[in-house]
Amino acid sequence: MSFLQLTGATILGFFRAVGHITHFTIVAVSHCFRPPFYFQLIWRQIVEIGYYSLPVVGLTTVFAGMVLALQSYTGFARFAAGAESSIAKVVVLSITRELAPVLAGLMVAARVGSSIAAEIGTMRVTEQIDALTTLATEPFKYLVAPRVIAGIATLPVLILIGDVIGIFGGYIVAVYKLDFNAAIYLKNTWDFVQFVDVFSGLVKATVFGFVTTLMGCYQGYFSKGGAQGVGAATINAVVSSAILILILNYMITAMFFGA
Repeated sequence: MSFLQLTGATILGFFRAVGHITHFTIVAVSHCFRPPFYFQLIWRQIVEIGYYSLPVVGLTTVFAGMVLALQSYTGFARFAAGAESSIAKVVVLSITRELAPVLAGLMVAARVGSSIAAEIGTMRVTEQIDALTTLATEPFKYLVAPRVIAGIATLPVLILIGDVIGIFGGYIVAVYKLDFNAAIYLKNTWDFVQFVDVFSGLVKATVFGFVTTLMGCYQGYFSKGGAQGVGAATINAVVSSAILILILNYMITAMFFGA
């Protein structure tokens, strides 16, 4: 009986958590479309999430493009002579479809998700959120909606910049280390890339921005237990965001490119 009780409690706990997150998501999204809008708070979060994430996104994507070009060259040279000409195509396809959205999304989730969870979690355990309610200020409108809107707005821009930087990283390795012709490399890149490749990455970025900010807000909003609870909320925000990013990445890829 103890095994059955444990199984039943686990299943019920899972559905309870899903229902709790779903309700939180519906309320948060509804406040993103209902006035009043705190434009100053939204702009502040855009700067915090977008501008301050540029260095980490740039470093991640440029080295991803450089490593991809180098690995592609050694791999192609092993199997077929002359296949190195496809390196530009591999780099632009991999960066725009997968590497830039996923790697940058994970880095932003680690940086932004943890920051949001820690900030809102601290406000929860110090009863600042209760104070907002007492002052007739809706916490979802003041804390959650600006962060979700900023995440949705800034991640596609970050990923688009990451696409350019990642492709440039591959160009640097191909031209200055592997002695490729710069004009031919750029022509192969431009001729091979398609709108759907870039667009699919931007769709992923929009979803990842929503998931990252939402999970950070959710974990922080319901944190409890003082400093230890805030730490747990921070960890849970990063882990849950990363897992959802990987799952949703497959689902969106299957939607765009599945057979």
